[in-house]
Amino acid sequence: MDKAWYQLAHDDVCRQLETDASRGLAADEAERRTERYGPNELVERGGRSPWRILWEQVSGVMTVILLVAAAISIFLQEPIDAVVILAIVVLNAALGFYQEFKAARSMAALKRMSVPRVRARRGGDVREISARELVPGDIVLLETGNVVPADGRIVRGVNLRIQESALTGESVAVEKQADIVFESARPLADRRNMTYLGTTVTYGHGEIVVTATGMQTQLGQIADMIQSVGVETTPLQRRLEQLGKVLAVAALTIVALISAIGWLQGVESTELFMTAVSLAVAAVPEAMTAIVTIALSLGAQRMLKRNALIRKLPAVETLGSVSVICTDKTGTLTENRMTVTVIDVANHKLQVNPTAGATPGELTAEEGAPVGEGVLPALELLLIAGALCNDAMLRKEEGEPGTYRAIGDPTENALVLAAARFGAVKGPLEESLPRTSEVPFDSQRKRMTTVHRIPSAEATLPASLREVLEQRAAGTDWPSYVAFSKGALNSLLEVSREVWVERRCQPLDDAWRERIGTAHDNLAAQGMRVLAVALRPMDAIPANVEQGELERDLIFVGMFGMIDPPRPEVKDAVEACRAAGIRPVMITGDHPLTARHIASQVGIGDDERFLTGQELDRLSAEELQSAVAGVSVFARVAPEHKLQLIAAFQAQGHVVSMTGDGVNDAPALKKGDIGVAMGITGTDVAKEASDMILIDDNFATIVAAVEEGRVIYDNVRKFIKYLLSCNASEVLVMFLGPLCGMPLPLLPLQILWMNLVTDGLPALALGVEPAEEDVMRRPPHSSSESIFGRGTGPFILIAGVILSLASLGGVAFLSLASGEAWLPFVRDAENWQTFLFTTLVFSQMALALCVRSESNPLFRLRLSANPFLLLALLVTVVLQLAVVYAPPLQALFHTRPLGPWELAAVFGITVVVFAAVEVLEKLLVKRAR
Repeated sequence: MDKAWYQLAHDDVCRQLETDASRGLAADEAERRTERYGPNELVERGGRSPWRILWEQVSGVMTVILLVAAAISIFLQEPIDAVVILAIVVLNAALGFYQEFKAARSMAALKRMSVPRVRARRGGDVREISARELVPGDIVLLETGNVVPADGRIVRGVNLRIQESALTGESVAVEKQADIVFESARPLADRRNMTYLGTTVTYGHGEIVVTATGMQTQLGQIADMIQSVGVETTPLQRRLEQLGKVLAVAALTIVALISAIGWLQGVESTELFMTAVSLAVAAVPEAMTAIVTIALSLGAQRMLKRNALIRKLPAVETLGSVSVICTDKTGTLTENRMTVTVIDVANHKLQVNPTAGATPGELTAEEGAPVGEGVLPALELLLIAGALCNDAMLRKEEGEPGTYRAIGDPTENALVLAAARFGAVKGPLEESLPRTSEVPFDSQRKRMTTVHRIPSAEATLPASLREVLEQRAAGTDWPSYVAFSKGALNSLLEVSREVWVERRCQPLDDAWRERIGTAHDNLAAQGMRVLAVALRPMDAIPANVEQGELERDLIFVGMFGMIDPPRPEVKDAVEACRAAGIRPVMITGDHPLTARHIASQVGIGDDERFLTGQELDRLSAEELQSAVAGVSVFARVAPEHKLQLIAAFQAQGHVVSMTGDGVNDAPALKKGDIGVAMGITGTDVAKEASDMILIDDNFATIVAAVEEGRVIYDNVRKFIKYLLSCNASEVLVMFLGPLCGMPLPLLPLQILWMNLVTDGLPALALGVEPAEEDVMRRPPHSSSESIFGRGTGPFILIAGVILSLASLGGVAFLSLASGEAWLPFVRDAENWQTFLFTTLVFSQMALALCVRSESNPLFRLRLSANPFLLLALLVTVVLQLAVVYAPPLQALFHTRPLGPWELAAVFGITVVVFAAVEVLEKLLVKRAR
């Protein structure tokens, strides 16, 4: 087919689909088409099975290393070591499996959008059939409240409006017409003669001819995109994978080196094997994977308190790497409610503050000038018309005096709420001026009119309306009715004869028409939805209301300018992004003018450049790369455009956060490094495809989450730096000791004790270290940054050397100070092993204090800022002293009680280590920066 369905008349569509709009398909033809096209349902391609997810959790490099360590412990008849290591593996696998299995449910949410039963024409009769049985060519009947069961071309419509926000991002229901034919290509949001699976009929009724079913629908194409988007590993996962490989190589190298040296020295094979295994255990930070998981979980809990719900744990850290935030407009940057922000009346443009109080005094004229008294009557008249020519219902909010909630069409809600804010409340007005007749809105006339009875001349009426009626009553009887009309400007101007200005009617001549038209165009250029209002006093209701007798000789009153306004906190959040080196980008399905206006108000984009989906289609790959580098506003985009834009940003090395709430956003949410769905307005499909959900639908919450992500990344680096420095010191002790003629300096169980308990507790506390002052004043770290970058690698090696030499040197010092030669002292192995063991533990606690901050020395940090670290250090001291002095633990760990002088030496060495490492870190960080 050369032309799209929306480019053909509905008769031509029926002809191409070989169907009759009045009779529908015959039953046997429907069966043949079912065999050809298949059932009308979304198909799920082979996803990840639970076993596959479980395998991915236990096949990582770090996990394999731990499993090998557990196997060796079992071989050496060390069951306690093996049980502890296996418990860590099981805990991590269970947590990871739960997170991944819970996340893989996007298709289930899409399927919930399907429609169970529909009314369709089959063989000339209207039948109720399963939506699954629909085929191209079926004629389906739609009415208010129906969910559209398939993509279709409208063949008949009466005041038909369909809410398509889930697919397009447009917050206002779209007016649909059967007789429109588009000559050129149009984005989905502009195809007003088509309907799409999963959208909702909000008004009117009609019939469609089905053009696509199942996976061929727009929703099906989105489902296909969701399933085709691969799952990228996060920066943290890549760093830990890299770290695991480094540790595996280091452990194997150490084992091989020690085995070679021992073999050359003629060491007994059993002792040699024990030494090699102990070294391998020392090289692997067994607690690290568990601590990373716990730290991310605690970070997720903190984010939840700031209205960000984390669905996938690695996303917590990835947020710290975000360099581009691609955000939808409606509901994220804006309040997701149409609001009157400008009133143009009596040749005056009035600004309405959406968050101000509800009195006319809160209005401002152009350039902030106060509103003149002469404008107020016309303003009141406009608000009365907006409240009465309106089908929305107004409800008082319980417990909040003077506040209201509107129920109805978003545009009419905006009018009735604006009127109520300034005293024109619909309920009391309708009691004074009851509605007696109406002409509903339709897409041909583009206006709506209501007629209200005026009880009598003595009735209590608003002053502005009384002035109009008095002028019309001059020389005649008092008018009995008043008609209010609202609609598109041109549709009202063509039936208006006068304009209300300066408390009187003036002829609506060409000059006035031009003046009003210019004011309208200025509002529309700002992306506003504009509705005009007029009225007509009457002695009687015309007999032919439907034939246009009612809507003539109107008095033009003014215009409402409406927009979904920006959230007040967004502008500050955008500025915070820029200060943090993060680029905000708007990607929306909304109209370009609306998108540009909102972007300029919140500070996204430095100029007026923007690109539409149709313009993106014409760009080459190189031009697209150039476009994303210089354009920050993209409007009228389709789901495939969002995927292209995210891929283009990622190709430039950016870590991309993508926000969205509709079904059309789901593929992009899955493609982004961080997919962020809306919690209030978001569809189930979007939520299931996301990594994080904004409970309050607020852009500022994304910025808060990024801040938490940076804090968590900093803390992950701190405790990894701490753990690896501890492991390096243990490896060097185990390596240097035998070279100096000592037997095994540390036993495997002692090493495991340090790795899991005395190292693990402070490391866990470092995971909740509070944010440093400059966390949101520095650029995001690169996603390709090595875990050993920014001086971390040299720090680990040098700190390991300091701790190992200090511990071994302490043993040598005690040996020489007691008047004994080195070798006789070595004979009392448990005594010096206990001293070495305890010195290393206490030195590692000093190291924990040093890594709290890279930029500030410890004396500038409040110790009380992280009470968990103080508690962890205190508990570690108590536990280590228990291992040294408690007889049951002495037997288990092969320790001896230390004397007062030996304990004093331990504390003295710890102070020296702290001073040396503190100076080392600050020098390395300064050099790295």
